[in-house]
Amino acid sequence: MRMYDLILKKRDGGILTKEEIDFIISGYTKDYIPDYQISALLMAIYFRGMTPEETSHLTMAMAYSGDVLDLSRIKGIKVDKHSTGGVADTTTLVLAPMVAACGAPVAKMSGRGLGHTGGTIDKLESIPGMRVELSEEEFIDNVNKYGIAIIGQTKNLTPADKKLYALRDVTATVDSIPLIASSIMSKKIAAGADGIVLDVKVGRGAFMKDLESAKKLAKLMVDIGNSVGRKTVAHVTNMDYPLGLAIGNALEVLEAIQVLKGHGSKDLLEVCMLLGSDMLQIAGIAKDDNEARAKLKDALESGKALQKFKEFIRAQGGDDRVVDDPTLLPQAKYVRPWIADRDVYIKDLMALDLGLLAMKLGAGRERKEDKIDLAVGIMLGGKVGEVIKKGEPIATIYANDESKADWAFEEIKKYILLSDEPVERPVLIYE
Repeated sequence: MRMYDLILKKRDGGILTKEEIDFIISGYTKDYIPDYQISALLMAIYFRGMTPEETSHLTMAMAYSGDVLDLSRIKGIKVDKHSTGGVADTTTLVLAPMVAACGAPVAKMSGRGLGHTGGTIDKLESIPGMRVELSEEEFIDNVNKYGIAIIGQTKNLTPADKKLYALRDVTATVDSIPLIASSIMSKKIAAGADGIVLDVKVGRGAFMKDLESAKKLAKLMVDIGNSVGRKTVAHVTNMDYPLGLAIGNALEVLEAIQVLKGHGSKDLLEVCMLLGSDMLQIAGIAKDDNEARAKLKDALESGKALQKFKEFIRAQGGDDRVVDDPTLLPQAKYVRPWIADRDVYIKDLMALDLGLLAMKLGAGRERKEDKIDLAVGIMLGGKVGEVIKKGEPIATIYANDESKADWAFEEIKKYILLSDEPVERPVLIYE
């Protein structure tokens, strides 16, 4: 088998077999096949696409290119959740303790932020003492004992995907639906879950900009998951606007705590209820949506979800006092509130621009090696369609550099549009 022939086959619209895809992924992972040939193949895939069967074969080849977690020692049906990335998406920090408090085991591997999108692991690291690297033994033991553990991805999980993604990033082949689907699903499958719930974001702050492409990606990932024996469901949700109110690591932990206490963003909670319902049904904890939502509501209102969050923090070495004393989280030196001079409605929140603004304050990374500032970011005063009363903050800038604080205070006014007239609330969930 020659790589040249396989590039030619795909360039001319041919369908690669399982054996050919296995040859490509194995050879590239072991450094037998050079970057320039894989780059040519990626561009051929970008223009020619892949069949669902090809995409499924690619997913499994990448999933088994390194370690595959065996979670069979964890009691119960393990259900993982994945978001395709967005702004102020604090879902995991709220959803995981809610679901665990209902009795479904949460054994989750999460990533770090890159660009305008935040990462769960960075957010957790803003909690003093929090350990996000556990041995496989500790990970499994914590889930069996506490019902929940969230860690960073192991170094040898899907090494083929890491190499391919780095190459896609510099060859303009990131936004290919088969390549996105196989990248996401290979990691989920290698992470060992029995079921997978997907939140596919669409809009200005998401990688998928239009609804048709987002639905196509969602369907492809569901088909891949179900074809390899993982019960998989997906929803498409709106990322034209930030999901929650907080953009930035410690700020998002603070918002997660507020939501678990019954306050905070209603949109964030609704997406958590949507995904949590599927997780409980797949895990066999609830028979339908009504029962699942009732259990999740009870976990919140009874305080069980908040207690589970504290338990989870303690179990991974973190200081659970942050739940009752948020001043223990990293604090920014400079706080710049933009105060409403009259009653106004929020007309628009430009998700991508707000995410990039938070990144430039230091809350995110332009490159993977960048160091982030856990304290900085933006807190929004409301969502599109909501009214901000005179004297209340439209948004607040948190910074550790005075010049950046002053700059961001002026810059944010370009990305939040206001109206004196009532504004209709946008659609949150498409399907």
